Amino acid sequence: MSEPKFVAGADAVAAWKDDFLSGKPPVLYRVGPPAFDSIQIGPGLVTLFGGAPGAGKTALAVQFVFDALRLTESLRVCVCNVEMPPGELLNRQLARLSGVDLTTIRHRKLSTADGEKADAALAVMEPLCERVCFVRPPFDLENTARTADTFRADLIVLDYLQRIPPPGEHKDNRGSVNATMDFLRRFADAGVAVLAIAAVGRTKDKRGRSSYDSSGLSLASFRESGELEYGADSAFILCPNGSGDAVTLRCLKDRNGEPRDIPLTFHRANQRFSTGESSEVKAARRKLQSQVEALWEKTEPAAANEEIPE
Repeated sequence: MSEPKFVAGADAVAAWKDDFLSGKPPVLYRVGPPAFDSIQIGPGLVTLFGGAPGAGKTALAVQFVFDALRLTESLRVCVCNVEMPPGELLNRQLARLSGVDLTTIRHRKLSTADGEKADAALAVMEPLCERVCFVRPPFDLENTARTADTFRADLIVLDYLQRIPPPGEHKDNRGSVNATMDFLRRFADAGVAVLAIAAVGRTKDKRGRSSYDSSGLSLASFRESGELEYGADSAFILCPNGSGDAVTLRCLKDRNGEPRDIPLTFHRANQRFSTGESSEVKAARRKLQSQVEALWEKTEPAAANEEIPE
């Protein structure tokens, strides 16, 4: 029989009290402007991102990585991406930082003005790339862990989770993903920050039709969810708002704070997310406000002695 493992309450309180009285806040890596401060990515935390195909999950994750590198000079990042080679990921960052559209970047058809913008962006990117590494095949957790350890990474990015198998044999995908989350918790317990990108399953409408309807996405939407939604410290889903460029980063879970949704605009041409409402959403909101104001002006006031129905 194995020995019981526990921490006595007195010891736990002593350690917690010392930490509390030190006045030191937890280490968190900022990933952009203040609008993103509610996204907690830091040592000991597993942060889960999901979204339908083409929603921009990878673009947002890599944007966070490079902005975190810019904002924390000591940060080192290990990226395991099973779908895009490093060159494609760097193309996207060059497009985002330069403002030159991704198609022009990929096909290397830059004008003189584009070239000047790209040179300025490269000057920003190259020092950052010294603190990021990209996992080469095999794309599994064992190789990722060894790579992160060798590179002394503070943050591990996994994109996407369902295709990065854990060590050992597992009878089905759900069992494999559940084991993966167990390993991610071990990474976090070792003091590493984990940002995991996950696929989501399709939802069904009242007629049984299958689609990626963002209004129906929830924690259970993560494909082979099992332990995913329970093991993560926070979970987000990237949801498009209609057919335009407006999207919402919905916070479905946050163990360490109040869940907050973040309105974003996805500029697909250069794979960049900006915070705040898009011009389309602002215009629609202004139109609705005008309609409400016009309706109110047409409403006759109630007579002084007229009873207002409850």
